[in-house]
Amino acid sequence: MDERRMEKKSQLLGPALIGAAAIVIVAGGMYYLAGSRQLPEGLIAASGRIEGERIVAAAKFPGRIRQMLAKEGDAIVAGAVVAQLEDDSFQAKTEQAKQALNATEAQLSAAQASLEIAQKEVPMGVSVADATQSQAQAALHKAEAVEQQAARDAQRHKELFERGVIERHRYEQADLGSRVASADVSAAQQAVNRARQGAAQAGLGNDKIKAKQKEVDVLRAQKDRAAAALSEANSVLVDLTIKAPSAGIVLTRLREPGEVVMPGGAVLEMVNLDHLYLKVYVPESRIGQVRLGLPVRIYTDAQPDKYYEGKVSYISSRAEFTPKEVQTTDERVKLVYAVKLAIKENPGHQLTPGLPADAVIRWQDGIEWQKPRWK
Repeated sequence: MDERRMEKKSQLLGPALIGAAAIVIVAGGMYYLAGSRQLPEGLIAASGRIEGERIVAAAKFPGRIRQMLAKEGDAIVAGAVVAQLEDDSFQAKTEQAKQALNATEAQLSAAQASLEIAQKEVPMGVSVADATQSQAQAALHKAEAVEQQAARDAQRHKELFERGVIERHRYEQADLGSRVASADVSAAQQAVNRARQGAAQAGLGNDKIKAKQKEVDVLRAQKDRAAAALSEANSVLVDLTIKAPSAGIVLTRLREPGEVVMPGGAVLEMVNLDHLYLKVYVPESRIGQVRLGLPVRIYTDAQPDKYYEGKVSYISSRAEFTPKEVQTTDERVKLVYAVKLAIKENPGHQLTPGLPADAVIRWQDGIEWQKPRWK
């Protein structure tokens, strides 16, 4: 009997409790709307949390972390070293590349010196060979002229001897002179042949110069490749030192010494406190009044009498339901648009990511600023 009474009582209380809850919800919504209407037309109040663009310091190459040089909360300047990867193997590769470059440079220097010597010696050799050939040719012409005259003299002496005009020994002397002149012509011809061979051989010096020039070109190309290999090795060695891409405050230290990171693996996450914004959500019914560049004033509970100036820097193109983490008394099922309010200055870096804040957006000129009132 008692159980039936209790069941009947609960059936009666259930709708009553639901109705009371609905009344509370509606009253809360009316209370919020009444509070938000306290701002004059031309101002829009919104709440959210301060955020900043995340800056990631990441590794370009895989490796094991030797040192982490920054911790959470540290202020980092752009280019500061935040981590160092182990570089023993890359140090060895860099040294090998350096030695290869040095060896190639030495070979190139020797080849260039040999080329310069050949470029000086070959023209001199060609000049000497040409002069020798000219002299030999002149000597041949002279010997041939002497031979012709000696032959004529010998013929005249022979005729005179046969007629009995001269003695025999004079004829024999003339004949001997003719034979000697012929021998001189043969010797001069051989000298000319040797001079021609010398000139031809000297002319081959130009081919030697071309060959040495090709050798220099090959060694120069090898030097360029060795220099490129050394530059690449040095670049990898430099990239094993991870630096901050820009200034900021370390939010999260993602890696510890001894851990292995892959290419693109982040080791630190930072944020620039001089480039913060407040992300708020504007109801669908008011988003048409919000435009890029509108002036904004931002307030925090920690500094109730101070405001920070800003402007509307981003308006979402799609509506969404109000996120649960946004601290506002509006209905959670209401469609809203995400809006970013860029903070102009952050003196003393008093504003930090995650800090809740309220904002007033002025969409009509000439309206006097007022603090947001939610109560």
